[in-house]
This record gives sequence, C-alpha cells and structure tokens, in this order.
Amino acid sequence: MSTLRRIISIARFLPPAMLVLAMAVLAIDPLARAQSQAPPATPQAQQPDQTAPDQAAPDSGGPSGDTGVIAVPRKKDVPEEAPPPPAPAAPKIKNPEEVGNVSLRLDVPEVTVDVGVLLEKNHEFVPGLKPANFKVYEDGVEQKVIGFKRVEAPITALLLCEFAANSYHFIYDMKNAAWSFAQQLRPQDYVAMMTFDMHTQIVTDFTQDKNQILQGINSLMIPGFRESNVFDALYEGLDRLDRIEGQKYIILIASGRDTFSKLTFDKILARVKASRNITIFTVSTGGLVRAITEGRGGMGGAMRDMDYLQADNEMRTFSSSTGGMSFFPRFEGEMPDIFQNINQTIRSKYELVYRPSNAKQDGSYRKLRVALVDDEGQPLRFQDEKKKPLKYDIIARDGYRAKQEVE
Repeated sequence: MSTLRRIISIARFLPPAMLVLAMAVLAIDPLARAQSQAPPATPQAQQPDQTAPDQAAPDSGGPSGDTGVIAVPRKKDVPEEAPPPPAPAAPKIKNPEEVGNVSLRLDVPEVTVDVGVLLEKNHEFVPGLKPANFKVYEDGVEQKVIGFKRVEAPITALLLCEFAANSYHFIYDMKNAAWSFAQQLRPQDYVAMMTFDMHTQIVTDFTQDKNQILQGINSLMIPGFRESNVFDALYEGLDRLDRIEGQKYIILIASGRDTFSKLTFDKILARVKASRNITIFTVSTGGLVRAITEGRGGMGGAMRDMDYLQADNEMRTFSSSTGGMSFFPRFEGEMPDIFQNINQTIRSKYELVYRPSNAKQDGSYRKLRVALVDDEGQPLRFQDEKKKPLKYDIIARDGYRAKQEVE
C-alpha cells in the first residue's frame, strides 16, 4: 500500500505517458511480493544407498570414503613356528603267549650293627681297630661287611626309673644313680625321664637341658604304690622310642622285680628283641640291703632271695639282648664309674653294615655274633705293657628281627 500511495501522490505531476508506465509497474508488484514471501522448499535428507556394496578399506589403512569406521592397520603375516616333533612311541613288547605280565621289584636290605669293644679289667674302649678285624655271623653264616666307621655322637636316651613304695633304700639308690647319669650329659644329648610303680609317669620330656633332669630327680618325694610293673613300663618306653629315628638307649634303674604287670616275661622279651636301634643298659638298686639280708633263712627270706635272683637274670637278659651292659652296685661310690663306662660305651663304638645273605623278608629272628680276628684270621689278642694278656668284651646285640613283607 505504501507504493500505491506514493504513485498516486506523484501522478498529478506526471505526464500521461509516464502515468501509464507507473500503472503497469503497479500491476506487477503484487505478484513479485507473493513470490518473495513464499516459504522456501524443504530439501529432502539424503539417504545413504543401502544397496551399494561396502567399499573395501585400502591395504595401507585409513578411512573408507568420507564416512565409515576407522580402519585398523592390517598386521603383516608372520609365519608360525613349526610344532616340535612328537615323542617317539614307546616300543611295544609282547610277552609270549604262555607267559603273562611280570613285574620285578628289588629290595636289598641292609643291617647295621653297633659294636663296642671294652677291656674287661677297666671297661676302657679299645680304639684303632680296622674293618678286617671284625667278622659278623648271621645264623652261623659269615656276612660280608660293606660299611665300617667309628662313631662318637650325641646320645638320645630314656631314663626309666623305678619309684615305688617298697623300701627307702631302693629309692635312695635310684636317685643317686639317676643323678650320676645326668651329671655326665653333654649339651648335644637328648634325654627324657620316666618313672614307674603301678603306673608310668613322664617326669621330663626329651630335652637338652640337663638341669631339667636334675630338677625332675629332686621332685621325686613320695611314691604312690608298692607295686613295681617293670615289664609294662619297659614296653611303654620301647614304644615311645620306636617313634624316634636313629640309635636310642634306655637306662633302666630298678630292682628288676615285677609284681603286677599285665605282660609276662616271655612277651616283654619278644618285644625287646623286636625293637630296632634300641640298646638297654640296666642298673640294679638295693644291692647293699640285699647283701645284708640275703641268706637269713625262713620261708619268706628264701622266696625274697629267689625273687631278686630272678630279677637280676631278667635285667641281664634285657641288656644282653640289645647289646647293652648290666651293673649290680652295692655302694654309692660305684655310681660315677658305672655311668662313666656307660657313657663311654654309648659314645664310642664301631658301626658295621652288611647285606644279609638271607634276603627273605619273612619276619624271622636272626641271631648275630661278632668276633675279632687278627690279620691272619686268628682270634685277636691284646697285651698290656708287661706282655700280659688282656681280656675284652664285645658289646653287640645278639640278633634282630627281619622285616615282614607285606602282601
């Protein structure tokens, strides 16, 4: 409308020709304005061609076209290592048809024998012996010794003491003997102490402190029972030591009389002989009282004397069966020398090893005997400075029980 008004206002001053031209312009103006005010056409979104195949990524990597994921560089082909050659197949061995599958197992046993050689006069150890000086017999058959050495090592021992309310003199002798043994212990020794009457009691477990053994001896004040079950106590001591590796010892200090044990002498003797690497030393108590009261006559005295003689025999049997020694002191002053001999016997010995000619593992008992010979094979003889012959004792166990093969 603003354009029309301006044309009308100036038409009065225009000539007729110019007026006709203005009217033509006025007729064209509405159409131009309508076209200029029309909304622009909305272009359609370009849709990707779903049917077009994917373009392959170039070998050197990079994007494929203007759109798409980033291509990861392709790894160069690396030749794989050749696998190791397979192990050769085990050769197949076929037994003859008449022979089935057979398995062979070799188990060659070895026997170790500890031997002590002591002079009978002063119980001193005899040093300087050679392997050729020893002969070992098993069930009367000579064995070939394949190992020999002299050993002097710490000891592992159980001090087994009778502590029963039978007589003060027996308790006094026992405590003196145990004290003498403990005084000669060395720092590397392992020793335990156990007492018995009707029952057993562990006073001190295995220790290297001899003061604990001495304190245990001093703690024995009042016994509980009069019974003395030496067989049962010895069996329990053997059972405890069987669980320990190596060579072990039992120092049995007792009267030897058994009054109320569940085991008989035959059963405990079989158990003693079946023990491995255990040596028993026995020291009897009450020697002075027995010497004073022995032979007084009467039925009671004769039975008492017989009981003690039988006890002495049992103590000897326990020690000799395992290669130990027996002592029957009467006076207190004998104790230090006795335990010095025991100490020397335990620490100084010869160790012999052989493979038995009888390799059967049948659990049978094999008797052993050790002999000393000179270079010519004759019995070995010793002399003192005055050329007088010296007697000696060979301390070794009298046998062992072979292993029982388990089917």
